[in-house]
Amino acid sequence: GTDILSIIKNHNLPGEFPPEVEIQASKIPDEVREEQILKRRDLRNNIIITIDGDDAKDLDDAISLVTLKNGNYLLGVHIADVSQYVFEISPIDNEALKRGTSVYLVDRVIPMLPKKLSNGICSLSPQVDRLTLSCQMEIDQKGKVVKYEIYESIVNSKERMTYSNVNKILEEDDPELKNRYSHLVDTFKNMEDLMDILRKKRKLRGSLDFEFDETKIVLDDKGKPIDIRPYERGVSEKIIEEFMIVCNETIAEHFHWKGMPFLYRVHEDPDPEKIKALNLLIHNFGYRIKGAEEIHPKALQQVLEKVSGKKEERLVSTLLLRSLKKARYDGESFGHFGLASRFYCHFTAPIRRYPDLMIHRIIKEDIHGKLNMERIKELKEIIPSIAEQSSIRERAAEEAERETEDLKKTEYMKDRIGEEYEGIISSVTAFGMYVQLENTIEGLVHVSNMEDDYYRFDDNNYVLIGERKRKIYRIGDMVKIKVLSADIANR
Repeated sequence: GTDILSIIKNHNLPGEFPPEVEIQASKIPDEVREEQILKRRDLRNNIIITIDGDDAKDLDDAISLVTLKNGNYLLGVHIADVSQYVFEISPIDNEALKRGTSVYLVDRVIPMLPKKLSNGICSLSPQVDRLTLSCQMEIDQKGKVVKYEIYESIVNSKERMTYSNVNKILEEDDPELKNRYSHLVDTFKNMEDLMDILRKKRKLRGSLDFEFDETKIVLDDKGKPIDIRPYERGVSEKIIEEFMIVCNETIAEHFHWKGMPFLYRVHEDPDPEKIKALNLLIHNFGYRIKGAEEIHPKALQQVLEKVSGKKEERLVSTLLLRSLKKARYDGESFGHFGLASRFYCHFTAPIRRYPDLMIHRIIKEDIHGKLNMERIKELKEIIPSIAEQSSIRERAAEEAERETEDLKKTEYMKDRIGEEYEGIISSVTAFGMYVQLENTIEGLVHVSNMEDDYYRFDDNNYVLIGERKRKIYRIGDMVKIKVLSADIANR
């Protein structure tokens, strides 16, 4: 386990919680108290469920959906009310801000909040009362939010559903699961319908969807990788994604027009120079970005649609993604380029992201009329540094997550030296070509190991050309590779 520990240390990720945090956490009750319920809207009899990964323990979002007589949908997004237990400038809060986010490494989770909260009183486990902040939206057949309400609530989740089970019901018509959850099957179908409507609306305005395979790494009890495969997103993952996006947009727009200090998730327009360079690169494949000077996400979306299913899809998508700026947190609303959204924030994951917790505080202070001039002045002062800290910690977490994945992938291939695989060329450079295998693992074939000829790199067309036989290797070509070595130290 020292290899993962060195990555943790390298990125300055936290270890155990300090004693004062654990002491404060130990005093938090395990159950919702009667007096906490009084002023909340009681949704405990409503059909509210959670849908998460098989092994998730920090369940911070639950959903409900009803179809109305007028044909509209009433979507409820109910988020764990963490701010009820974590007070500003308390030891738990200071530690949470320092951590900024939970980090999900291959073999462990480094949580932002102590387990007592993240897997306990804040987690929306089934058949127990939990305090929540709800955003209820009436959405029409075109995907427009025609009415909404934001309020404090108490819920009792009816089922802890998993992505895989909901996918089996909706995609495979699994008879056993349909029987077991017969009381929810219609709700799932309605959720799929609403997801389609919201997704279509998002596509129409030019929102970008990158279809990259995520990697599923399976470890044995000693932390050794025994299987690595692509992880496909199914219907249920898309349902949760669309419901969270529309909820985050609704909350952000609400506070933008209120003119209150707030914490936004922003994704600025790409740098025109980078788009120009991208245009030159994808020109080799016969694609062109329209209006590269005043770039609109729709122009990039059209390119993504054109490459969909083609062998150069992965490369063009990767180049496109690299030409965009990184999303970050800010006290000003600059919009979200990637989602083609004018207002965006992170409201739906306060157990694992500090900005969401901060937003919950502002919402609750607004509900209770506590946003006086003095508090507004204070928020304006602290939000910029919270935004910066959260952005920095998010990047550290992402890098550490990627490095632990690379480490386990290298370890996996170490046991497969001498084996042969089919793969697709994912990029070509002057010193060789990178080949991606079906299991998402990528490796380099160095030119010195391409022994049948002397290969020169044509940087205009991103190809390697053999001098004598004129054999060409280009991105998207299928090749057969042999594993020569795997360097665990360098991942």
